[in-house]
Amino acid sequence: MKSNKSAVRYAKALLELALEHNKVELVEADMLQLIQLAREAHDFQVFLNSPLINIDKKVAVIKQICKDFNQTSIDFLTLVTNNGRESVMIDMAMQFIAQLKAHRGIVPITIISAQKLEESTKSSILEKVAAAVSGTPEITEEIDASLIGGFVVRMGDHQIDASVATQLKRLKQQFV
Repeated sequence: MKSNKSAVRYAKALLELALEHNKVELVEADMLQLIQLAREAHDFQVFLNSPLINIDKKVAVIKQICKDFNQTSIDFLTLVTNNGRESVMIDMAMQFIAQLKAHRGIVPITIISAQKLEESTKSSILEKVAAAVSGTPEITEEIDASLIGGFVVRMGDHQIDASVATQLKRLKQQFV
């Protein structure tokens, strides 16, 4: 996930505000919807990044697009836009979700394999990984045929690479 300091700071402020006003679930739903909107409509990100569109017009469009959002979320998006940070608004939303998961004690774990893992293999991996994780693991599985075999486990900044592709690269480097 792409991250910058301002996105992290704004997300932290939004999380604190949502917690203070007991609107965490509402703001979470709004941020998830904003992320989904950005994924589905590339034009929205282009709109946010455009220096040619003035701030008042951006605020009006954002309020129109997000009219079903909670007032706390709308106020936050307006503040971000008025401060000239609308280009990192989607990053802020993603950081908010990541910080909310951390607040809830949820640890995202991604398992990438060449093909769908059997349940016994997956549970064996999770058993070993769970010992190193403090919190509730949230598992995401991805398929990447370029791994050839084996798996890669990502937990935040940590990565365990037990893929055949990496082992072949290491062998190639040893021979060269």
